[in-house]
Amino acid sequence: MDGIGGEAASGAGPLSQWQHDVSRLYQYYLDKITPHAVYRWIGTLFIVAIYALRVFYVQGFYIVSYGLGIYILNLLIGFLSPLVDPEMEVSDGPLLPTKGSDEFRPFIRRLPEFKFWYSFTKAFCIAFVMTFFSIFDVPVFWPILLCYWIVLFVLTMRRQISHMIKYKYLPFSFGKQHGGKKPASSVITSDD
Repeated sequence: MDGIGGEAASGAGPLSQWQHDVSRLYQYYLDKITPHAVYRWIGTLFIVAIYALRVFYVQGFYIVSYGLGIYILNLLIGFLSPLVDPEMEVSDGPLLPTKGSDEFRPFIRRLPEFKFWYSFTKAFCIAFVMTFFSIFDVPVFWPILLCYWIVLFVLTMRRQISHMIKYKYLPFSFGKQHGGKKPASSVITSDD
């Protein structure tokens, strides 16, 4: 009886070790590309173009594309929303300034840029794989789905923009937002 349990344990060892090694290698490469946002997004745009060409070539998978569009819209809302919404939560942490006299507080996203990029890219990769299985190619009249998605996008963004205007925040920052005095550089002289 010991041999059976021992064989199962030894069989699971190399597989779990291989899975752990692959996971560490994957995380290593994710860590390496984290600071290179422009190159990450260029790669993602390449994946989006391949997906769009695949859907155009096959002339199908509109339900997959619609679901992908809804998911991307959900990610975009998280990306444009503050971590702490003044309408919903009371927090001890930094809040959005509501008056001009409030001090500058940096905008902290509910969904950080890297997680937004990662989920966005992963969604397109999964949708691309789904285009190879005919079970996901449900016949629909795609112009109706497109019109419905556009209406949903406009209504959602209108609500999001009105929230930005009400609480006076901009989810994008270009350069330094607040001034400060640079410390004077001290010159060290030596008497050697």
